[in-house]
Amino acid sequence: MDFITQLPLSRNFDSLLVAVDRFSKMEIFIPTYSTITALDLAQSFIIHVFSKHGLPISIVSDRGYSFVSSFWTQLCQKKKISRVISASFHPETDGQTERVNQIVEQYLWINTSFDSIHISQDTPAGKLSTKLQSVQQVVKEESELEIKCFKKYADRNRAIPPDFQPGDKVWLDYENIKTTSPTKKLSERWLRAFEALKKVGIHSYHLKFPQQWKSVHPVFHVFLLEPVKKSTIPHLHQLPPPPVIVEEQEKWEVAQFLDSKLKRGILWYLVEWKVFNEDPERTMWEPTSQILSRISTLYILKSLAQIPQ
Repeated sequence: MDFITQLPLSRNFDSLLVAVDRFSKMEIFIPTYSTITALDLAQSFIIHVFSKHGLPISIVSDRGYSFVSSFWTQLCQKKKISRVISASFHPETDGQTERVNQIVEQYLWINTSFDSIHISQDTPAGKLSTKLQSVQQVVKEESELEIKCFKKYADRNRAIPPDFQPGDKVWLDYENIKTTSPTKKLSERWLRAFEALKKVGIHSYHLKFPQQWKSVHPVFHVFLLEPVKKSTIPHLHQLPPPPVIVEEQEKWEVAQFLDSKLKRGILWYLVEWKVFNEDPERTMWEPTSQILSRISTLYILKSLAQIPQ
């Protein structure tokens, strides 16, 4: 099920609710409004779908507000209807309805042009139930063959998502993390390594975040994660991640300054970052310029006074 919105106004309707039967490929077009509520959706479903075809086993839809509302969710639970909601990472889930939407929009474009002629509604099949049953059987067999062919060619170039186990270290993509970097394109692509705690659903994982990131949702799709591979270069340390905006403030915490040294005329400090509390390599040498851009001068002066001379 899906909506086609922003259509020309006709009899006070400006949208279409499209329902496609996955078995027969039959389409049902229900005129509606762009301001439809979950209650209106349920009434349209009962009048136009349930009254003619009965309850479906499952309903595939996108994440529109009407489909994810509590009312629609409870209605499906009461009627034991399984909901399959498509995600942005896998839009093919609702691809059948999206394809029908394209065809319907072409029909509407033809019938709303300047030289169009009004077309009357088709009459129902009526008494052809026996013939329809035989047609349905043929359609079912052809559809199964078609699905197998589609799967064969789709899987040929489809990447197999990695399977992480609890405790595995993974890199996190920047895509859904807001930082203060002036340009996202020139920033590092991956954040530091996090521990995967458990698998959520089929393609998502729950990551173990430090306490400073408590407002960031810890569940990410597998395509935003990359397995950590140990570097063959000795003494190669991971740089601290860029700041994350939490409640409109940058969150950076330093445990302490341990030592200092001059290297090619640049003063370096041995810093212990709190953000790496669970990392055995949380201490690293940082140049003065990097430290000044991350924490306040008052904190630096207070911490430098404790460095052994």
